[in-house]
Amino acid sequence: MENTVVKTTRASWTLLALALSAFAIGMTEFISVGVMPLIVKSFGINLETAGLTVSIYAAGITVGAPLLTSITAKIARKKLLLMVMVTFIIGNLLTAVAPTFVILLVGRVIAAFAHGLFMAVATVIAASVVEENRRASAIAMMFTGLTVATVTGVPLGTFIAQHASWRVAFTVIAALGILALIGNAILVPNNLPQPVAGKKGAIGRLIREPQIVIGFIITGLGYGASFPVYTYMSAILIQQGWSASASVVILLVYGLAVAIGNTLGGRFANHRPLTALTWMFASLTGIMILMLIGLSNQIVGLILIFAMGFLAFMNVPGLQLFTMQVAESRLPDDTQIASALNIAAFNVGIMIGSFGGGQLLTHLGLFKTPIAGIIMGAAALILTLWLRRSKV
Repeated sequence: MENTVVKTTRASWTLLALALSAFAIGMTEFISVGVMPLIVKSFGINLETAGLTVSIYAAGITVGAPLLTSITAKIARKKLLLMVMVTFIIGNLLTAVAPTFVILLVGRVIAAFAHGLFMAVATVIAASVVEENRRASAIAMMFTGLTVATVTGVPLGTFIAQHASWRVAFTVIAALGILALIGNAILVPNNLPQPVAGKKGAIGRLIREPQIVIGFIITGLGYGASFPVYTYMSAILIQQGWSASASVVILLVYGLAVAIGNTLGGRFANHRPLTALTWMFASLTGIMILMLIGLSNQIVGLILIFAMGFLAFMNVPGLQLFTMQVAESRLPDDTQIASALNIAAFNVGIMIGSFGGGQLLTHLGLFKTPIAGIIMGAAALILTLWLRRSKV
């Protein structure tokens, strides 16, 4: 009994350290949404171009997660975590001092490389330190750092940017990265489980598994479905008639909804992830349809935004757990690369969602951005239903 208590306590500290790092990383990922109007003004660019701060970051994660995970497979996990956080700090400092928009994007890509590698490795670690029936919950706890960043970090960063500058906001994020680096050094044990080095050709083997490939597609579409709206949420709130100070409070409540949804999503997906994902995607698609009708209304639109927040991250633990379950059952040596590719798929979804939202913004207006979310959410739902009933 004592050993179980000690093991649980150690696992909790490990998960806390991962969540602390994820908080800093989550803040830098989503801060662009809050400071985008300020970046537009600072560099004299249009809103669609400023949206690259979201899509380019996602592209960096997409490329970095599988590539860097493969390259760093033999490095001790704790050492790798520390290296990741140092890279993250450098990327955010470069962003903070960027003299041009291009240099800002370079800083975003460097930070994104750290993000992609961290999430790929941390997901596997989180799942490995707890019992079998708590793995989705452990992943959700690690991802709680991202959701807490959405709750408090993004509104705080937006507040700092509005009252100081967006450069100060990114400097603060770099400082949080330093705290996370210290947290990893103190809280993460040296004897973390080292994944078995995969054989060459892992990506080729994984993409020959239909369930895994379809899972990647579902991840991209389902997770990305909220981003056509979320990427431009600050601009939407302004168009709805909310003040800058009210927008900070709204982002705070939105983040709280995300955190609650993520936590519940982990619990729902612990045993039957595909079943849970089915109704999650159905609900998110329904909200997007309602947004197409009511997003322009100040009160109705705000309620719908909060509902979207509740559902936006709820699917994350189930999507990641399903990929790992299939990989472990069919290609156990390639589980970590599968995790990395699924992290990439999340960010392909962000790119597709933000790009689709940008195109709709340009040609039809801000309040038509939910159209892309409807298409992506419905496609994810259809594929999930098909996967549940098929025997691929």
